[in-house]
Amino acid sequence: MKGSKMRANSLRSLLGQIFLATALAASTAMQANAEDANWRVVEETAKGQTVYFHAWGGEPRINDYINWAAGEVKKKYGVTVKQVKVADTASVVTQVISEKTAGRESAGSVDLVWINGENFATLKEQGLLAAPGWAQALPNWKNVDVEGKPTVLSDFTIATDGQESPWGMAKLVFIYDSARLPEPPSSLAALADYATAHPGRISYPQPPNFHGSTFLKQILISLIDDADKLQRPVQEETFDADVAPLFDYLDKLHPNLWRKAQAFPQNGAQMRQLLADGELDIAITFNPGDASSAIANGELPDTARSFVFDGGTIGNSHFVAIPFNSSAKEGSMVFANFLLSPEAQARKQDPAVWGDPTVLNVAALSDEDKARFNAIDLGPATLKPSDLGATLPEPHPTWVAALEKAWAAHYGGS
Repeated sequence: MKGSKMRANSLRSLLGQIFLATALAASTAMQANAEDANWRVVEETAKGQTVYFHAWGGEPRINDYINWAAGEVKKKYGVTVKQVKVADTASVVTQVISEKTAGRESAGSVDLVWINGENFATLKEQGLLAAPGWAQALPNWKNVDVEGKPTVLSDFTIATDGQESPWGMAKLVFIYDSARLPEPPSSLAALADYATAHPGRISYPQPPNFHGSTFLKQILISLIDDADKLQRPVQEETFDADVAPLFDYLDKLHPNLWRKAQAFPQNGAQMRQLLADGELDIAITFNPGDASSAIANGELPDTARSFVFDGGTIGNSHFVAIPFNSSAKEGSMVFANFLLSPEAQARKQDPAVWGDPTVLNVAALSDEDKARFNAIDLGPATLKPSDLGATLPEPHPTWVAALEKAWAAHYGGS
């Protein structure tokens, strides 16, 4: 009798588990169907829309990539994407703020913007972005490597909350010509020693250029007494003391820089050109594949190589975001979703095209999509992931403006 009851209980338990599993599967299927239906509505609404994509226009290879992606989205989804080339994303932020102030709640002039860091923080803080969660609602979000690349969810310590969609990874890397510089400096101290021994051969872009500001952050995170301070907002009462090691370092470095620091390269692209012309021995980039891409495009000799400092360099993700008053929100979402597709991500990572690292979890892709990435020749100057060293976290956004202002005050914006 007792055995019969136990068997009956076990049967009821098994039936209950089967029922629960069936119900959960049905619920999941219903949710998936609803999500598919919602996305189809987005795609249908997006047809015929024109997306004005405000993106940095200082790199021809990136402009070419955006033009290719725009062509694919036009062909596949009927959405027109026009790149508005900008020199400084801060100007786009100012434009969106001005439209909000003027009461322009819809039909905004900026539909989509390439953004991260302090510019994202400003727009988010002032409520100038499309509603939270749209990025995670993109069908291709499922392939994003959230665990392996946590910066896709946190932008300069600020939670993205699905208000921007990642489309590339970045890390501070230095480029040199191994034919002229067999052994590059492996630390900030070694860089300063090299500059002393070889005056005029080293430089960095003038802040607020992104590469220049990143170089300042790299110095500060390496020299500040407590790096954890950089993960919190700037404290005015301690700021001067916090940045004193940075400016002590620069004061000693500047007399030995290119043109004695009376002029600076405009950006990373000009640094590459100066390296190619033999005026500089080291260039700065925020793309680990940049040197290989430059070789593939004939911009640098095939002896160009990459290096990083011992102890690691700063890294982050870069994103696209939709302003609150975008006139083409659906079209912007369709374009952002395409930028996350394995097709677009693999093409972007190819040094012959751009060389920008993917945000996807390649190991979890289908065999066909894995093959896209496995077929990429990363090039002779791209460091292996194991050789890129530690990725240092970006400081809180408030440090960027404070550093740029302090730099201008110290050096007169020269």
